[in-house]
Amino acid sequence: MILTFKDKKYNLANPLDISIAMHKGFGQVNAFYAPPFRVQPVKEGDFIGATKLGGPVNFMNININPHGNGTHTECIGHISLEEYNINECLKEFFHNACLISVYPSLEENGDKLIDRKHIEAMFDKDPNINALIIRTLPNDSEKCARNYSGNNPPYFSNEAMNYILECGIEHLLLDLPSVDREQDEGKLACHKIFWKYPEEPRLHCTITELIFVPDSIRDGNYLLQIQIPNICLDAVPSRPFLYQAID
Repeated sequence: MILTFKDKKYNLANPLDISIAMHKGFGQVNAFYAPPFRVQPVKEGDFIGATKLGGPVNFMNININPHGNGTHTECIGHISLEEYNINECLKEFFHNACLISVYPSLEENGDKLIDRKHIEAMFDKDPNINALIIRTLPNDSEKCARNYSGNNPPYFSNEAMNYILECGIEHLLLDLPSVDREQDEGKLACHKIFWKYPEEPRLHCTITELIFVPDSIRDGNYLLQIQIPNICLDAVPSRPFLYQAID
C-alpha cells in the first residue's frame, strides 16, 4: 500500500519496527524497579485459560507497568495534577520525523548527559519535521533486555530540551527510560519543559521511551507512525514504525 503524506510517497508494506516487545519470562527490559511483565491464565473452578494446561482456550491476564516494561508513549498526564489520557491526547498518528544518533558526554560526577550541543550537531531546525527520534551510542541489542533500574542511565540537560522545543518538536522518541535523571528529587525538569507544564500545557505532544533502533536503520528523515491501544492512562505500551520515502 502506498501512502502519500505531505507530498511524499511511502510504502506501508515495508515498516521498520523500533519498539521493544513486552514478553513474559527472563530477558525483559526494566526501568524504575517496575514489576516484570507477567502473563497468567484465568483460573475459575475447573476452568483454566491455557490450552497447554488442558483448557479449551487461551484466556490470559496480564500484569504490566507501561513506564517500566518496554516501549511506551506518554502524554502530559504523566506529570500533571490534572488527568490527561494518552488515547485522548494523541490525535494524529503519522508524523514527519528525523532520526539522529548521539553519544552522551561523561560528566565529572559520572552521569551521562545528552546536551544541546549533541542535538544541534545532528539536527537543524526544519519546519517540516515535528518528531525527533534519538538513538544513543553505543548501540546494541542488549538494550532490549537491559535492567536500567538503579543504574543512572543517560538523560537530557535542560538546555537540550529547550533546543528541542525551539525546533518545533511535538513528538520525542528515545531509547532510554526517561528524559530526566533517574533520581532527580521529583523535579522532572525536562518533562515539564517539553510539555510547558504548568504554564502553557502542550496537550497534543508525546514522549515515547525505551525504543530500540537497530544499526541497520540509518540516520535521516522518515515517516513515523505511532501505534497505541485505546486505553485511558497517562502512558500505554506502543509500537512506533518508520517508513522510508519512495524516490
